[in-house]
Amino acid sequence: MEIKVNKEKCTGCKICVDVCPVGAIEVDNDGKPFITEKCNLCRLCVKECPEGAIETTGEEKKKADIDFSQYKGIWFFAEQKNGKLSHVAYELLGISLKLAETLKEEVCGVVFASNGKEMAQELFNRGCEKVYLVEKENLDEFRQDIYVCLMTELIKKYKPNIVLASATMIGRSFIPQTAARIKTGLTADCTDLAIDPETKLLQQIRPTYGGNLMAKIICEYHRPQMATIRPKAVEEAKIIGNRAGVIVKEDYVSFNATCRVDLVSKEAVEQTIDLQEAEIIVSGGRGLGDGKNFDMIRKLASLIGGAVGASRAAVDSGWIPYPHQVGQTGKTVKPKIYIACGISGAIQHLAGMSTSDYIIAINKDPDAPIFKVANLGIVGDIFEVIPKLIQKLESQKQ
Repeated sequence: MEIKVNKEKCTGCKICVDVCPVGAIEVDNDGKPFITEKCNLCRLCVKECPEGAIETTGEEKKKADIDFSQYKGIWFFAEQKNGKLSHVAYELLGISLKLAETLKEEVCGVVFASNGKEMAQELFNRGCEKVYLVEKENLDEFRQDIYVCLMTELIKKYKPNIVLASATMIGRSFIPQTAARIKTGLTADCTDLAIDPETKLLQQIRPTYGGNLMAKIICEYHRPQMATIRPKAVEEAKIIGNRAGVIVKEDYVSFNATCRVDLVSKEAVEQTIDLQEAEIIVSGGRGLGDGKNFDMIRKLASLIGGAVGASRAAVDSGWIPYPHQVGQTGKTVKPKIYIACGISGAIQHLAGMSTSDYIIAINKDPDAPIFKVANLGIVGDIFEVIPKLIQKLESQKQ
């Protein structure tokens, strides 16, 4: 497909130049726009041109040769760690139940574990209707090849309409490979999902163009519709009560799942960074001026039982490792208290922490964007404010 400007129809209003999100439309010496190689075929200019002067040429995509009516149900992968469901499983259940209100389809969990019946019951108690369960001893440990094989075969057999997973290390690893095997699309790192009330298609919502726009992506021509959701981006499903559900147990052996990697041994490593589980986070940004100044951020976090976060600017400067990064290209967090120290509040950072329960911002610039989302703003020099906070907290502990 190609997009071209019909210069006979064009009046030179330049609306298309203004609406193009990637700057792919320029103006020639005659004052008429033309499409450059930057174009990503989003067709926003086609929709917005008041004269209909921007046209698409070439064949449109054809629907895959499948019967879409066979694909029913909203599936989510219920991730577990060491035999216990992760909080992201409840988040995916929550958004699945929300989608089901409009779509009117069954909400189903997928569990791979050594003993998953108790996990299935936990999901039933929060509103899940059915769980597809595969049990074997080695499934408590994530093995990409095995997970891909199991999920692929389940999808082929039962034909769900929608398949969701969390954008964790596990979800990001095996779900894209699954989508490739199924030959369908996948939208990664979504911050929200919705069902179009007219088309009943899944709207997969995520930041794009550096966080300056929110894109709504649809998978119109293939099934299932697949997406990964950022942890902490949606609410967990609440416990409703002791409820019954259907367990569909599949035989592991019948899938002929093999793995190219053997687990030789395991060694426990002390977990010092778990931003997505932390109830309090103290984050430092460019305003710290130097990596050594993260010492006072760590001190403050230690005194109040919090984890240490950072903006991308601080990570890119080499002041602190990437696992601490909060934001669009880092972790999405939702602590009870988020303290932003010397962080201006770029939209990319806000995308990762703006849903925190209570936000405290410390910045010497009274016009910093961070104050627009803060519940409590302190206009002042962090090198004066934070040491006084530390001193006060230390005196109270003594």
